[in-house]
Amino acid sequence: MKAARWHAARDIRVEDIPEPQPGPGEVKLKVAWTGICGSDLHEYLAGPIFVPVGQDHPLSHDKAPITMGHEYCGTVTELGDGVSGLAVGDRVAIEPIFACGTCPACHEGKYNLCDSLGFVGLSGGHGGFAPFSVVPARMVHKIPDGLSMEQGALVEPAAVALHAVRLSKIKAGDTAAVFGAGPIGLLVVEALRVAGAAQIHVVEPSDVRRQKALELGASSVIDPMAEDAVAAIRAASGGVHVAFEVTGVPRVLPQCIDATRHEGQVLIVSIWEGDAAFHPNTVVLKERQLQGTIAYRNVYPAVMALMQQGYFSADTLVTKRIALDDIVAEGFEALVAEKSHVKILVKAPE
Repeated sequence: MKAARWHAARDIRVEDIPEPQPGPGEVKLKVAWTGICGSDLHEYLAGPIFVPVGQDHPLSHDKAPITMGHEYCGTVTELGDGVSGLAVGDRVAIEPIFACGTCPACHEGKYNLCDSLGFVGLSGGHGGFAPFSVVPARMVHKIPDGLSMEQGALVEPAAVALHAVRLSKIKAGDTAAVFGAGPIGLLVVEALRVAGAAQIHVVEPSDVRRQKALELGASSVIDPMAEDAVAAIRAASGGVHVAFEVTGVPRVLPQCIDATRHEGQVLIVSIWEGDAAFHPNTVVLKERQLQGTIAYRNVYPAVMALMQQGYFSADTLVTKRIALDDIVAEGFEALVAEKSHVKILVKAPE
């Protein structure tokens, strides 16, 4: 079967590999749609970050080249021995976290903080940029009736956003800023609406993405190339309770800190390619908090319930649909060249 495989930075190849078969406790699915994530783009431009090179990942037992794609959904085609609660024909979204189950974080139920954390499609395994995937049954979540398969491909990135907002100290009536209106930033805007934020200020250089943020409920949008984003946020709010950093751009982190009020919080959502610097006194003198967040835990059912209420809509967020054969030119390179794209979905080959 065809699969898009990471070999090195700027070297993703669509090539033929054997079709995977499920072992005990595993599920095989026919992939429907897979989203291209910002993490995928980081691996394309500057990897390896999560991709294991030279040595197998301790949980996937895999290393480069690996089949990419972790934002995906499909239909169950086969069940391995011992799998219960699922049936052939079930439509499912994949929660692609590899976790050991034995480290201190896993014992606390915080499996996204596992000492050996990995992701299907980034750390090995049978990723979604292929016609078929095989995953452990625990990664499979049934998609409710009434939700499209395109929605199924958005569950994973929406889970990132909802987990970040849940982890923050935002309360109903509080103010927030979101730096970066890519797919995750826009999903954070919607999650902040769910949480009852009174003001949501979005900082984004792309006009298309700024307009999308307004559509999704932002109170204001700011072009950082045209005005001082921190000054604009502070003029509107006096400093927000929580700022979300969703750009991975080093110079943005100190702006997030400065945009918050005393005792404000900065949630760092991005995956970074390099270092970022800030002056510690900007945190110390206002007793601000810096908090990191990675992926999600125990949140897929809530995401799909919110989707049933109209949140995280594919009709609003998906800006392009492409074939697997076109994934490099029309997917990765398009995201590098055109910042107007929000979410690009890849249709699995039949």
